Amino acid sequence: MRTIAIVNPGPDYTLPLSESEKPVPGPHQVLIKVAAAGLNRADLMQAQGKYPPPPGAPLTLGMEVSGAVAEAGAGSAFQTGTPVCALLTGGGYAEYAVADDACVLPLPAGLGAIDAAGLPEALFTAWTNLIDSAALKTGETVLIHGGSSGVGSTAIQLAKALGAQVLTTAGGATRCEACERLGATRAIDHRTEDFIEEVLDATDGHGADVILDMVGGDYIAKNFEAAALKGRIVNIAFQKGTTATVNFAPMIAKRLTFAATTLRGRTLDEKRAIRDALLKTVWPLIETGALKPVIDSTFPLAEAQTAHALMVSGGHFGKILLTA
Repeated sequence: MRTIAIVNPGPDYTLPLSESEKPVPGPHQVLIKVAAAGLNRADLMQAQGKYPPPPGAPLTLGMEVSGAVAEAGAGSAFQTGTPVCALLTGGGYAEYAVADDACVLPLPAGLGAIDAAGLPEALFTAWTNLIDSAALKTGETVLIHGGSSGVGSTAIQLAKALGAQVLTTAGGATRCEACERLGATRAIDHRTEDFIEEVLDATDGHGADVILDMVGGDYIAKNFEAAALKGRIVNIAFQKGTTATVNFAPMIAKRLTFAATTLRGRTLDEKRAIRDALLKTVWPLIETGALKPVIDSTFPLAEAQTAHALMVSGGHFGKILLTA
């Protein structure tokens, strides 16, 4: 089958089209004929040699796909031919990919096979961090950094649909306007505005009850200032760096909770619980149009390098997909 190799992992990596053996599904797994695969920043980090896959995971990039079940392993709950999307530990940049049943979801009614590749990673991440980790409640205010990203654009819609007031940060007026069209009450231009001041102003001094951050660096301390009393802050990435000089006095004074999580290395039982929650609560939102994947662009599988370059440039809004 056609697949994408990583040659010379590091700052000068390349992603040529290659050939490899078609994988075989094991018990409670399915082989998916891939229609599309979603790009994620973890793919960039892995290609750069900074983020090795978990033990036993494929070395091929790609942590989410959509398509149809081509073969079901022993005991699988899915039938051959079923349209699905799935979260993977790797292997998505290929014509075929293996997924564990626990991470496979049927396509929502009315959603095309290509667009569905933009759902799994963003929704698993948004749900488990906003709901499981931060316990976001109806009526609370959430600040979502990186609103123009795949996770950010999904988290805005999810939080809005669940009854929260959504504030977000993005770069530039065009992106801010797009975030507000997705449901953000206020999108803050981080290039020209101080998000601490804007959050406090938008909440009459209350602050954000929940903050979802993928920026890190100096945002760590700033989030403490923007948070409400008993606020919950969850970091899912550290694009500005993993080290910072932080004054923890606001954290103590406000009785804040600060957490950091990852998704890729979680157990199948943990991922299954997230999958089941998505099917129960979020799939109906997708089927009614209250939530949708935000797709910036698609590239043929052979143009994975070009797709990566777009993600590195930051010139996209929402998800970038590879079509197999």
